[in-house]
Amino acid sequence: MTKQDDDRLQRLWAPWRLDYVKSLQDADERCIFCAPPDEVGDRDRHIVVRRPGCLALLNRYPYNNGHLLVAPARHVAALADLDDDEMTALTQLIRDLVALLDQTLQPQGYNIGLNLGRAAGAGILEHLHVHIVPRWAGDTNFMPVTAGAKVIPESLDALWQLLRARLAT
Repeated sequence: MTKQDDDRLQRLWAPWRLDYVKSLQDADERCIFCAPPDEVGDRDRHIVVRRPGCLALLNRYPYNNGHLLVAPARHVAALADLDDDEMTALTQLIRDLVALLDQTLQPQGYNIGLNLGRAAGAGILEHLHVHIVPRWAGDTNFMPVTAGAKVIPESLDALWQLLRARLAT
């Protein structure tokens, strides 16, 4: 790369990604869904809610503001591994989180789904989880196409506080 090329290179600063990059270097491969309950740790990990059999947390690398990950509490990789109670708890939490996001963020729609297997785009293969992605008309723009960047308008900490406060009411 020449100096001239470097001068034309646009930089997008994303200091919050440093924790992620460092976590890739950790020797112990912790599952983000299997951390034991801990009020301080739950805040740091942006765990919005824990219920018997399941939990939900904010996606650290969201597609959109309010992108949640919902997972069974038990470390399982496949739908067939869930018992009926776990499947019911998971589905009920998804329903309740959509209602929470409706009240809090007022999205105009949702993408809700699972990525099962690497070929389907699963980033965490060993622990089944459901994505809830709030959507608004016009929420895609030129940034992902021209800059390879998605603009998220709210910090995870601020959104976590907002959702937790709404749950408390």
